[in-house]
Amino acid sequence: MTKVALAALLLVSGIIPSVFAQQPPGPSVGALHWLQKIAAAPRQYNYVGTFVYSSGDRIETSRIVHMVDESGEHEKIEVLDGAPRVIIRNNDEMKCYLPERKTVVTEKRWLQTAFPALLPQPLTELDDSYIVKKGGRERVSGYITQVIELEPRDDKRYGHKWWADTHTGLLLKAAVMDKDRVVEQFVFTQLKIGGEIDQEQLESEYSTKAADWRTANLVSSTMGDGKLRWQIRNAPQGFKKVIEMKRNLSGKSLPVTHIALSDGLAAVSVFIEPLSTHASPPAEGLYPRQGAISIYSRTTADNVVTTVGEVPAATVMQIGKSVVRHEVK
Repeated sequence: MTKVALAALLLVSGIIPSVFAQQPPGPSVGALHWLQKIAAAPRQYNYVGTFVYSSGDRIETSRIVHMVDESGEHEKIEVLDGAPRVIIRNNDEMKCYLPERKTVVTEKRWLQTAFPALLPQPLTELDDSYIVKKGGRERVSGYITQVIELEPRDDKRYGHKWWADTHTGLLLKAAVMDKDRVVEQFVFTQLKIGGEIDQEQLESEYSTKAADWRTANLVSSTMGDGKLRWQIRNAPQGFKKVIEMKRNLSGKSLPVTHIALSDGLAAVSVFIEPLSTHASPPAEGLYPRQGAISIYSRTTADNVVTTVGEVPAATVMQIGKSVVRHEVK
């Protein structure tokens, strides 16, 4: 599931130091070549495999089937641990089956940040926020991989370490790093790249049963820049607004304002909704971190502002505290 979709589900349930003022030179030609290869690989190859996500004491295994044809990308992800979940994706249209809740959640994917497709294409200004380094070669799941490290230029984002198949560029392993500590990690334990994929492999076993299930359509309506009358006045260096929209969320009677920012890799979502007159204001401050995802909430101008992102806590706090309503004169 994309990080934006995860942020929606979570909602339902400063100054840059001078040491970074003089930035080192950009990535070498070799490192840039690998970034381009990593970004392109998920859109060029069929693959079937099993990967494991781990963070702290949490471990989750998923099976993925990914096919590329003349109409684009088609993908099925089945979560094998805990409550069953199946995510079906056709290009940017996503459908998540939740059989225990007898619910189908539909959504449009706005930001591509799901393993193994962690890089957007084309690459945009990634060098402004990270120092890209080409490492050695290591063996992962039977494949020889090239190691690529992205070192953050400040403390407002995490570092990343990637292991890419030397032939295709597909990521086989990815770690989010807080200095030398692994915050979360994805790794393929079994993988086959290439070959034909039968259409039946991309279908959900719940598609027929789901005809009688509840549907939660998280429809989004994009808005022109500034149309939502909310501004982020102090985003950390490198984070830029990529989209403004109105979103329908499960359990919400009215659409919620959503502003998404990105530094070219990490995404941060700001959700703004009117404070309910029938409920107490939610607790303000930081919520317990979910893997690499930090969550911060505050109330301003009779609205609840919730900031969610795969970034350090200080980043969601800085962004969340700088959200203001622009009054039309």
